[in-house]
Amino acid sequence: MAAIDASTLLDPDTVASETSWEAALLAAGCAIEAVERGGFALVRPPGHHALPNRAMGFCLLDNVGIAARHAQSELGIGRVAIVDWDVHHGNGTEEIFRGDDSVFFASMHQWPFYPGSGGPGEGDETTLNVPLPAGSGDDDYLQAFDELVAPAVRAFEPELVLVSAGFDAHIHDPLAGMRVTRDGFRELAGRSAELGPRTAAVLEGGYDPGTLPGLVSADLESFSE
Repeated sequence: MAAIDASTLLDPDTVASETSWEAALLAAGCAIEAVERGGFALVRPPGHHALPNRAMGFCLLDNVGIAARHAQSELGIGRVAIVDWDVHHGNGTEEIFRGDDSVFFASMHQWPFYPGSGGPGEGDETTLNVPLPAGSGDDDYLQAFDELVAPAVRAFEPELVLVSAGFDAHIHDPLAGMRVTRDGFRELAGRSAELGPRTAAVLEGGYDPGTLPGLVSADLESFSE
């Protein structure tokens, strides 16, 4: 990817150009900084579809995965939980940590939907997939979070909780069919921040320029020092 010198399709959804590698490195670096400071990395490109050996779905590097490994290798953190409430299943993050009992991954997402993974019954001892039907709103997400995600994460006893904070489940987002509001995202952020002694977040999806800044600002306080 570092050698790309012209606009190139890496997959049907993912375009890269001569500056994409630098942007991807900056995004991953910001995710690392968010872990070190306990903050929110406002980055593009997003990361949770990126597989260990290739880009996918707008994602070049798995930012939250890189941040998790940095926390383990450089900050002395052993157990990391990743909570992903982007509207799409975080298939790249799941693939990276599959079989790793030091990282718990939970994904709440619209299903069936892109990328086609994370359906009912897909998971293991350290992977929790919570597929939700199109049209789900605040009450549906918060109920699933309280009844499924929160108990599983707490039982894992993480030293760090990382949030893949996607906002494409918003009611006005053009790429999906969910109905979460600003208040719903604020609640998800606050409840996620209570799941461990340390918390940080990384921006994933969110494709309505008119609403995304307000959605992010509603969550920032939960992921700041």
